[in-house]
Amino acid sequence: MMTDPIADLLTRIRNASTANHPVTRVPASKMKQRLLDILKQEGFITDYSHHELGPQGTLEVVLKYMPSRKGVITGIQRMSKPGCRRYCKSTEIPKVLNGLGVAIVSTSSGLMTGQKARKAGVGGELVCAVW
Repeated sequence: MMTDPIADLLTRIRNASTANHPVTRVPASKMKQRLLDILKQEGFITDYSHHELGPQGTLEVVLKYMPSRKGVITGIQRMSKPGCRRYCKSTEIPKVLNGLGVAIVSTSSGLMTGQKARKAGVGGELVCAVW
């Protein structure tokens, strides 16, 4: 039984990137799709696709690499956990590596990057940080 599916997604991406796998597969959910949309927009993954396999389907994530075969994602960290939720105001959203990374925030307006949340003036739950 999985208690934190978002942490599972981030761990699968981290492990596949470290092992230089071209793709990784994870069980699908709407939250994971929104998270992968943000990672794709920010240039951390190449693409992802949804496959109708099993009761909920799977997401196939195509990882992105530099010409030196080093992964574009050098670090990915879960900020808020089920046992210890981490919320912040729009003015308190952290900058990841002085703007080189991205903080992903779950707001009342949906999942968005920390930069967009600051501009919109909304706070929320810090989901993860990617750099």
